[in-house]
Amino acid sequence: MMPSTYQPTLSLINAQKKAAFLRKIREFFYQRNVMEVTTPILSNHGNTDVFIESVSVNFHHQGHPKTGYLHTSPEFAMKRLLATYQVPMYQLCQVFRDNEKGHKHNIEFTMLEWYRPEFDLDMLADELQALLTVVFDQPMDIIKLSYSDAFIKSTQIHPLSASIDTLRACALSHGITLDMGDDHQGWLDLLFSHIVEPTLGCEMPTLITDYPPATASLAKMAIDADGHQVAKRFELYINGIEIANAYDELADGDALRARFEQDNISRAALGLPQMPIDEHLLAACDDLPECSGIALGVDRLFMVATGLSDISQAIAMMTERA
Repeated sequence: MMPSTYQPTLSLINAQKKAAFLRKIREFFYQRNVMEVTTPILSNHGNTDVFIESVSVNFHHQGHPKTGYLHTSPEFAMKRLLATYQVPMYQLCQVFRDNEKGHKHNIEFTMLEWYRPEFDLDMLADELQALLTVVFDQPMDIIKLSYSDAFIKSTQIHPLSASIDTLRACALSHGITLDMGDDHQGWLDLLFSHIVEPTLGCEMPTLITDYPPATASLAKMAIDADGHQVAKRFELYINGIEIANAYDELADGDALRARFEQDNISRAALGLPQMPIDEHLLAACDDLPECSGIALGVDRLFMVATGLSDISQAIAMMTERA
């Protein structure tokens, strides 16, 4: 017999496990004196990132119709709190990204995001490893691999110096027929997602570091050992699934404004809607402490920790049945 359409896709036993999972996360941060915060889900500003689509909503304020956006992450609002409070903080909340669907995706999902003043990325990676040890109930080792080294390992191509013709030939040799035209980063994203990503974190959790600058608009930049500019960012992969994304946070309001404006130029070129820039965030940048921050997909982490094969088994009700 087919289950009734009202029934959740998350079983009772997994719902109980997930409740315990969330308690462990909260206890982890409580023990480390990291404050839990709550920020608005509905914002007047949207994410300008070309590769992330915000869910827009219509509402009324004092009788006047307005368009707002369900946040794709609590980042902007949390940074405003951080600029004022100047203390470590975390948030567990629902976030929304339009047109997300697949065995690892849903439009609405649970995100854990936290910020650590005076932490560099190595310190944040150590804390992430400690959190994994708690939620997996066993010691967890993490290996680190640069974006370039991971790319070379899977494709024998250096991503930061390869020509578009070389990247196109690599795609065709792997049966990938999508054409990214003259978009160098687009080719890298295509090859990384199809060829590199599925191999990551299959033996143990893996941190990919030193990303191309175009992939990290809110991160500081550095020069790697080969002389290439890279973003001070890492991502966590387990079993070929991206779990978390961390930045050494950029606190330069002028530079951030320039990046947001360039995002909107790119969005216009692609026929995507322009997103209103969060002026409150830009104003807060001058008061942000030196910090690192990380966003983690809770449903995905629960999925891999519990050995589930589809994210629908880790979420009570998928968007199409909500």
